[in-house]
Amino acid sequence: MSDAQHPTKPRPVVQPWAQPFWDAAREKRLILQHCEDCNKPIHYPRIACPHCGSARTGWRVASGRGQIYSYTVVVSNAPSAFVADMPYVVAVIELDEGVRMLSNIVDCDPQQLRCDMPVEVTFEQLDAEFMLPKFRPLT
Repeated sequence: MSDAQHPTKPRPVVQPWAQPFWDAAREKRLILQHCEDCNKPIHYPRIACPHCGSARTGWRVASGRGQIYSYTVVVSNAPSAFVADMPYVVAVIELDEGVRMLSNIVDCDPQQLRCDMPVEVTFEQLDAEFMLPKFRPLT
């Protein structure tokens, strides 16, 4: 097949207020936005706190640990950039900090996954600019 027939994986669209998240991920660090007024964690990154409306937000290092809140195993897909990854797991991870993050679970047998299973962050290189936070089961 020609390069035109091999779709590439989409790249994140990075808004200015989310740039610190992606900069940290490139360094294999998971950080979360926090409100400086109500002290609640925020994910996904936003201009203002969704809890109290404050624009005073900052960043803190996250534990990188959590549990599977929900997941699905993709076993069939129309031709796309993700066909070679099948089967793959798309999951909502509830981080120890209390926020939920949509990601993938990797380095596992999808048949062995279950909700509430503990997981930890790992990082996967997408391209020269992006490192993606993904999760793997804790052993």
